[in-house]
Amino acid sequence: MYLQHFYEERERQNRYLKWHRKRLPIRWEPFVFITLFINSNQLKYSKVKAAVYRGKEEILVEEVSMPSLEEGEVLLEIEACNVCGTDLRTYRHGDKKITPPRILGHEFCGRVVESRSSDTDIKVGDRVLMYIVLSCGECRYCKAGRENLCQNRTTMSYHLDGAFAPYMKVPAKAVRRKQLFKVNEDMPSEYLSLAEPLGCVINAHGRGRLEVGLKDKVAIIGAGPIGVMHALVSRFQGAQQVDMYDVMQTRLEKAAQFEIDHVVKVDKENGHLERALELTEGLGYDVVIVAVSVAQAQADALEIAGKAGRVEFFGGLPKTNPFATLNTNHLHYKELQISGSYSEKMSDFQAATALVQKMNFPSDKIVTHILPLDRITEAFTLMESGEALKVSIKPYL
Repeated sequence: MYLQHFYEERERQNRYLKWHRKRLPIRWEPFVFITLFINSNQLKYSKVKAAVYRGKEEILVEEVSMPSLEEGEVLLEIEACNVCGTDLRTYRHGDKKITPPRILGHEFCGRVVESRSSDTDIKVGDRVLMYIVLSCGECRYCKAGRENLCQNRTTMSYHLDGAFAPYMKVPAKAVRRKQLFKVNEDMPSEYLSLAEPLGCVINAHGRGRLEVGLKDKVAIIGAGPIGVMHALVSRFQGAQQVDMYDVMQTRLEKAAQFEIDHVVKVDKENGHLERALELTEGLGYDVVIVAVSVAQAQADALEIAGKAGRVEFFGGLPKTNPFATLNTNHLHYKELQISGSYSEKMSDFQAATALVQKMNFPSDKIVTHILPLDRITEAFTLMESGEALKVSIKPYL
């Protein structure tokens, strides 16, 4: 791509200088050196197009400066960056953690095209995924192995520019801590980019939380890509029944292709609550996962959970209205366990990276649309309409 052309041009100019040195008068040599100096620095001062978040409902594809590396950093050429539900939520509602202008995009696959690090086994040419959380390593949560809860964390796409761009630089801290994971050459980049959200799903299924097993009947509220991944992980862990609930019939139809046992349309008359009892012999579900950012879905989860059930609030509510009205008597009389999960630990991401590279993981059914960078806002419409599950942005289309 651009870097390859740049290096080829620089090599051509070096050969040109060597050939002409014997023939140029002394007075011309400074001119040649100045010309080469300018060209060798064109990468630093060149412009590339990126999707820049400017504020609520304002993401503009505009020219930005090419990232320049400091010591220890690595430059990635982005092959694909998938659109996350949090990107959509940020676009519609804003996010106080993000100070515009900011290049969004954190579900990505790229190739190392430049490195200024000597403290890594990652080299130029490697195809990689990245664990995007930059933790401090010193707070009580980091020391407990829960770096996703770090008190001083920064994150790609939130505090540092992300991957809705042709190039993205990886901070030296991430390189040094081995947060770049090599991946195979054969799998499409948009499939590999599913590792980031899948790692967040795996975090919710960890010890002390859902721990889905062979005896469990699982309900998932929200048939988007996160809900589908929860269904897949539940099935991999041996769940005997996995049912999917959603308000949109189009999403349920897409979910049905993932070996879901039952799909149930949520309605205002609460027929879905009655259906939940029918599907569980009147007992309710052992596990209920809320994979949508809707307060009513959280309330419904407590209604359809059975006694001693585990309930996971996976989807965060909009920052503008983060409140839900819940019947807390269900917690008391059913002895429910409610958990939340946020982001992922590096161990979750490693597990997800391994899983997406398995041939039996249905990435081809999850990624439904691929768009060029300049059509990124179309991705949000596709997601909201239910037409798309996961949309991937490819900067070079």
